[in-house]
Amino acid sequence: MLFAAPNAALTVGGVCEDARVPTHVALLRGINVGGQSRVAMSDLREIVASLGHDDVATYIQSGNVVFSSPSADVTRLADDLEEAISGRLGLRPAVVVLTRDDLAEAIAANPYPDAASPKMLHAVFRRDEMNDEQVAAVAAAQQRARDKGSADEATVIGRTLYLHTPGGLGRSELAAQLTRASQAMSPRGGGTARNWATVTKLMSMLDA
Repeated sequence: MLFAAPNAALTVGGVCEDARVPTHVALLRGINVGGQSRVAMSDLREIVASLGHDDVATYIQSGNVVFSSPSADVTRLADDLEEAISGRLGLRPAVVVLTRDDLAEAIAANPYPDAASPKMLHAVFRRDEMNDEQVAAVAAAQQRARDKGSADEATVIGRTLYLHTPGGLGRSELAAQLTRASQAMSPRGGGTARNWATVTKLMSMLDA
């Protein structure tokens, strides 16, 4: 479900009717999973608005929030949001912020456009591009998964890791490899994953 800030007019579906088009999306990692790190979306909207951002709206409970800001410094925006969440809620989930153009470029670069289901394709968004060692680690993880008979695929483009799991993410050997210590999908790996249905929904919110 889509939620808009209390001071915004709503249309059917919860999109802000008289608001400007949001310019950024913030993605929080690891909240509201298995009863841990609980964050109410109403609190998240209030925190984002308290930083001076406008046109604030959230989508589902996994920590996706669109907003408007004149700042082009996505690292500073993410740092400020992490600090504000920590100060307000006592939690510090990792935050990745993308501009509207960042997200559009990630969608256009999708190397698996023919994926049978948007829930079988995930994008892991990162603050920074992977270095050569990290890219090599992803390739090695994919080879280990293939050696076990997996058909899953991973591709790194810019700051995004694309993960195609035809058999589902929960049963993916490659995903399991990538969530191990210091790998691309681990807490230390610096990324946060969204399935393709969520990715395209956030794009539609930014273009509403």
